[in-house]
Amino acid sequence: MELHINTYGAFIKKKDAMFELTLEGRIVKIAPDKVSSIVISNAVSISSDAIQLALEHNIDIVFLDQYGDPYGRVCFPKLGSTTLIRRRQLEMLSDEIGLEFTKQRIIIKIMNQFRLLQKLLSKRDRFRDKYENDLHRMWEFAISVRTKAGSLDEASGSFMGWEGGTSKIYFSVLSDLIPEDFRFEGRSSRPAHDHFNCLLNYGYGILYSKVERALIIAGLDPYIGLLHCDNYNKKSFVFDFIEPYRILIDEPVFYLFSRRKIDPDGFDQIHRGVVLNTIGKKFFAPYLLEYFAEVIRYHNKNRKRIDQIQTDAHAFANYLIGKRSNYLESSIARKLDNFLDHYPDYESLDQEGDDTC
Repeated sequence: MELHINTYGAFIKKKDAMFELTLEGRIVKIAPDKVSSIVISNAVSISSDAIQLALEHNIDIVFLDQYGDPYGRVCFPKLGSTTLIRRRQLEMLSDEIGLEFTKQRIIIKIMNQFRLLQKLLSKRDRFRDKYENDLHRMWEFAISVRTKAGSLDEASGSFMGWEGGTSKIYFSVLSDLIPEDFRFEGRSSRPAHDHFNCLLNYGYGILYSKVERALIIAGLDPYIGLLHCDNYNKKSFVFDFIEPYRILIDEPVFYLFSRRKIDPDGFDQIHRGVVLNTIGKKFFAPYLLEYFAEVIRYHNKNRKRIDQIQTDAHAFANYLIGKRSNYLESSIARKLDNFLDHYPDYESLDQEGDDTC
């Protein structure tokens, strides 16, 4: 399990080869073999003995700031990597594999956004015609990415423009589909300007840490980016790799608002923005983890929804060193081809099902 600790004043120490957690006057003991990772936010303390116990059991510790963004990590120093994987990552900066990988990540992200909107609109007949042109524009952006010629360096500006154009449409439609008192004006971060973006930012922070960990375990270097390669001393490849998985945050957050399950007391107003407080984190983190833990069919096995990230990271690392002919899961590759070959109508959505990758 993932151990999320966000209670002010909580303390973790080691006792009798166990984690001992003290919070709000209660003491809880947890065996390390039951923990996969520890996520710490707010004013939480952890002893050096507890850190050592975590590392001895290959449990990484992630520290989140008040916005839900990871600002630090303690993890086991031995990476499951090879020199060849890192070398191939560097070669991707100037070869066809890097270009195709970047195209696929962007298109899968657009496809996921498109399919979520189409699923939501399929249940809201009065909105279908209103947003049909917007959906078509999103699909055209995906086609533009696929057909763009030139090197990765030459195409990167266009890619980011099309990706940004798609996201602008996507969040505008999402805003219009939630109750009026929760609507928002586009994306905002650090700080969020509204409740919707506040939850997105916190969720993306959790997701970011999971992607980074998956890359490290698979032997991929999080600093060797492609589309975001000009971000000096940043874990640029995490930004490249995370894009298709943002839907894992977008969809559950949307349903919280559309079903009016948001408690305003879970947010604090700060200068020029909104942050999630302890009440909000205690509600949102378990909700998100429950969604992550749902079992889906992926790479021919039943897996937790969140485990697809680690599966994909391993698949991509093996693809780079010639152990796989394709890193994409077969059903995702098929949906991607179908999405690009012809404009998807609502009937095709019913045939494919409403799962997202």
